[in-house]
Amino acid sequence: QVQLVESGGSSVQPGGSLRLSCVASGSIVRFAGMGWYRQFPAGKDRKLVAVITRGGRTEYEKSVKGRFTISRDNAKNTIYLQMDDLQPEDTAVYYCAADRDDELLPDDYWGQGTRVTVSS
Repeated sequence: QVQLVESGGSSVQPGGSLRLSCVASGSIVRFAGMGWYRQFPAGKDRKLVAVITRGGRTEYEKSVKGRFTISRDNAKNTIYLQMDDLQPEDTAVYYCAADRDDELLPDDYWGQGTRVTVSS
């Protein structure tokens, strides 16, 4: 059974930074892709924010490009999302996901989510 555990969500002021972590139960090298999604308040769908493949390729949703950075540490079975210059529109619950086969739309396994609130 794969478990993904996110942490790092918090409340910050606009312009602030946060780093989210997602620790997997076991090696993350087995996943073709891992990523971060977010679900906005009152929203129904989870939107892909950033993804990183086994090979290290990264892709970002347009609104976060240049502000967010996804990375991985295979030795720690962990991926990260460094979020800089946070804005109120980044307020959401952020979910980690992993996929054994799909590099760019990971959705086999999900974490429980971590809440990020950006307000002054």
